[in-house]
Order: sequence, then C-alpha cells, then structure tokens
Amino acid sequence: MANSKQTQERKKHIWESSYPEGISWDSDLDIRPVAEVFDAIADQFPQNPCMEFLGKKYTYAQTLKLINSLAKGLQEAGVVKGTKVGLFLPNCPYFILFYHAIAKIGGTIINYNPLYADREVHHQIEDSQTEFMVTLDLKALYDKIYKMLETTSLKKMIVCPMSGILPFPKNVMFPLVKSRELANIHRDERHIPFDKLVRNDGRFAPIEIDPYEDIAVIQYTGGTTGVPKGAALTHANVTANSHQCRLWFKHVAIGEEKFLAIIPFFHVFAMTAVMNLGIRVAAEIVMLPRFELITTLKVIDKKKPTFCCAVPTIYNAIASHPSVNKYDLTSLNYCISGGAPLPVEVKESFEGKTGCTLVEGYGLTETTPVTNVNPIEGENKPGHIGLPIPQTIIEIISLEDGETPVPLGERGEVCVRGPQVMKGYYNKEDETKNSIRNGRFHTGDVGIMDEDGYVQIVDRIKDVILAGGFNVYPRNVEEAIYLHPSVQECVVAGIDDTYRGQTVKAYIKCHDGHSLTFDELKAFLKDKLSPIEIPKLVDFRDELPKTMIGKLSRKALLEEEEEKKKSKS
Repeated sequence: MANSKQTQERKKHIWESSYPEGISWDSDLDIRPVAEVFDAIADQFPQNPCMEFLGKKYTYAQTLKLINSLAKGLQEAGVVKGTKVGLFLPNCPYFILFYHAIAKIGGTIINYNPLYADREVHHQIEDSQTEFMVTLDLKALYDKIYKMLETTSLKKMIVCPMSGILPFPKNVMFPLVKSRELANIHRDERHIPFDKLVRNDGRFAPIEIDPYEDIAVIQYTGGTTGVPKGAALTHANVTANSHQCRLWFKHVAIGEEKFLAIIPFFHVFAMTAVMNLGIRVAAEIVMLPRFELITTLKVIDKKKPTFCCAVPTIYNAIASHPSVNKYDLTSLNYCISGGAPLPVEVKESFEGKTGCTLVEGYGLTETTPVTNVNPIEGENKPGHIGLPIPQTIIEIISLEDGETPVPLGERGEVCVRGPQVMKGYYNKEDETKNSIRNGRFHTGDVGIMDEDGYVQIVDRIKDVILAGGFNVYPRNVEEAIYLHPSVQECVVAGIDDTYRGQTVKAYIKCHDGHSLTFDELKAFLKDKLSPIEIPKLVDFRDELPKTMIGKLSRKALLEEEEEKKKSKS
C-alpha cells in the first residue's frame, strides 16, 4: 500500500493563488553550466542576431565561434579551472564574449565597475585573487588597471581594441578622431592583445563543470554589513535564475525579441535579466556603453527594442523628458524596474507615455539577483515588489529572534530560499554563516507579506543607500572623507530624492581651526570614490549628534531630515 504522505498533494504557498495563468511555482528548472545555455541557443538559432553595438551586429553562430576561439586562447594563456578573470568593461560585445568563454573553461568571472576609484579596484583584485583582467584600449580604463600590475596580485591584462567592435567606417575613423582617448599600450609579457587570443581554431580543451559546486561568478556587494564582499554564484545559481525569469515572463517570444541593454552588465541585475535572460530566449541584445537620455530615446525609436530592464531613475528620466513625444517608444512591450523602489507616479507616467507595461521586481546580489517580480498579467500592487518567482520561497522572519516567521501583514526581515541563493561569500566563512541560517538567506530588508503573497519593503536593517539603482555603502564613503586632514567627524546617509531614489549626503565636523568647502571636498574625493558615491549634499556642522555611549548617530540625522520634510509639506 502506498504511503499516504507520498501521495498527498504538496501544500501550496500563499502566493501561488496570485500567479498568472500558465505559470507554475514548482516548474522544473534548466540547471546546467552557463556556457551550455549559449551553446544550445546558438545551435538552434545560428543566424539570429545575438549582439548589436553602435550599428555592428553579430549572429549567434558568429558569437559562438568567437567564444570558442577565446576559450582556447585563454587556456593557452594560462587560464585553468578556478582561475579568476576580471571584466573591467562597459556594455560591449567583449563583455558577452569573455563572460561565456571564461565560464566555458571553468574560470571564475569577477565583474568590476569601470567607474571604481583606484582603491576600490585594488581591494577587489586582492580580495578576489583576480589574476587576469580584461579591459579596453581606452585611456580611462587601461591606465587604471595598468597601475594594478605593480601593486596587486594581478598578473596579466587582456587589452581589447575599441575599433574592433565598431562598424565600418567608424572602426577606421575612431583611432584618428578619438586618438586622445586611446591609451599608450605597453608591450610586454604581462599584456595579451585580443587579436592574439582569438587567432586559433577554437578547439579548446573541454572542462568538466559541476553546476552546483563550481563558481561561475564572484559578484561584489556590501551584503548586510556594508563591508565589500564577493558573493560566490555557482553555475546553477546563474542558470536557474535566468530560467526562473524566463518562466515568469512567459509572453517573451523565443527568437523574436530585442533586449535593450542600458544598465551595465557588471551589475548583477543586467547580468541576469538582460544578458543571460536575453540569450536564453535567443534575443538580439542591443547594447549601449552608458546611459545617455537622448541617445537612448533615439535607439528605441530607431532599433525598436521590445524588452528593457532599468532602474527607476532611467524610467523617470524618459517619462519626464519634455520632447519624449517626438520619439516612437511603442516597440517596448515589457519593462522591468529594479535596483531601487519604483514610485507609483513614475510607473504611471512611463506607461502613459509608452503604452508599455512597467513592473517592479526585487533581488539582491546574493540571490543572482531576482527573487520577486510583479506579474505582467494580473494585479500590480502599488509600492510592492511583487510575488516570489518559481521555486523561490520568501519568509518574513521575526526581527526579535531572527528565526520565527511572523503572521501575514506584520513586519519582519525578508528571507529567501531558492536555487538562486549564492553558495556563500568568497573566503568569508563567518559572514556566510551570519547571512545564511537554517537554509534562509537573510536580506537585511524589512518587509510585509499580505494575504495574496505580495511583498512590500518598508525599511532596511542595513544602511545601504540606493542611488540610481546602485548600492552605495556609507562606511566606504565615510572612510574616504576621513582621509581629508580637515575632517574630524563624518556621517554619511541616504536622503530621499525623487530622481535618484536616494542621494548621498555627508554631515561633517572639521577640526578646530580647519575649514572645508563643498567644492574642495568634491575635488579631494574625485580619485577616491566613484561619481555615484561622491556626496551630492554636504552639511558642515560644529557638532554631530551622538548616542548615549558617544557613537555618532546616523539615526538622529535621518530623523532630522524627516522632520524637515514634514515641515515643508
């Protein structure tokens, strides 16, 4: 006789009743090595366009051929299973090529923000043990990495020509017209030209990869403590999350879509929801090296993308532009907002201007990143991050004991279980144990789940500032400000901003007899912080508030800001 427990139907999660028709929470996921996903799509859609960059296109077959040649070239250069290879690149074809070539031979991808200050790049190289770095022959990028060859464990630089990814005649004109932007490339054994890497037959040595154990990407985040840490994302994490997104966006037609890539691939949101999801559905990925409003409007008008992922700041900029009606934006069918809370007025304004459905999602670097999204079809609750996506369990856990689920409608810490949750923080066992407890990843965000399974983020345990979709860590900014000899005390906090979501504000007390101006501070921080981290507001004070034990009080300053806001309204 069969065991009654075995035959009993699985108890459904509360959010499943809110799922759109045709989406099943317990769908099987396509989990395998990262490169196998690309190989399968290239085999099925070889002549479909894969990448488009400033007018130059590559089919999936052409892209795969380059990936295989790069894979062999990297192996010949010394990349073996587990070798850390950094990508110091903006959105461009080289990013997709190297990402999949590194993954194919078992290397580990380390994503870098090209806007990082020198000390941030230095820390990440040393912490991740990056041995190879891929970058462009542009002075702004190359010069920053070249310094690291002398001061870090970095062994080699792979230098890619900007002209090589441009269409004719731009490829011919670029070195002439933009000569001042090109770096003076050193010629020694520490430098590997891109052309040398791909000059082979593409017959790389196959590597056995365990998707559940082998790390595909180390993605840096402040985590819940504000200290930069590398989230170790396995091949299973990466391929599971792109497939979870594929299941959620069921109307995205395989082989027929154009994905607009305006947020950077080095950001985990774009890595998964633009690049990896785009490849999984055989989309053409239309890349822009950076977000510029008018350029973006022209690209949408001319190239007719159908799918876009971006941060609220970008959607707000598009909807608010006085000439937006001059551009045809109606090709956009689905747009996803992430990285920061999406104001209701931004959602409504953007949808009104484009006719596109804009939905808010949520995720973290440690969850590869997507955990929740509002449904394309069905109810979009204002101010909510949506429903847990397939195979994802969201629990709201007591802030008191950190273990007990709270009743629906009550506040608690948002915790995640699912195949997209990272393996752990790279080389940080204690931090991993603190963040992943009893199989749950503790996000540090405070949320509420309602009776339909929709989640609302209401607060943050951590102090991370969400500025334009990027995480800014107050401690990192404070440390840079403290390097100025005039600064005695400093507190950095995130202040509400209708454009960026939050703005970085610094509160500073100078040493007696010293003075400092806003412009002087900005100039001092220019080479120490990325532009998004440099405070946009500074309040110089004779004293800063402190707690009873003498600790500087960020909470008191934020309460002051809240009172100012109330008095103005």
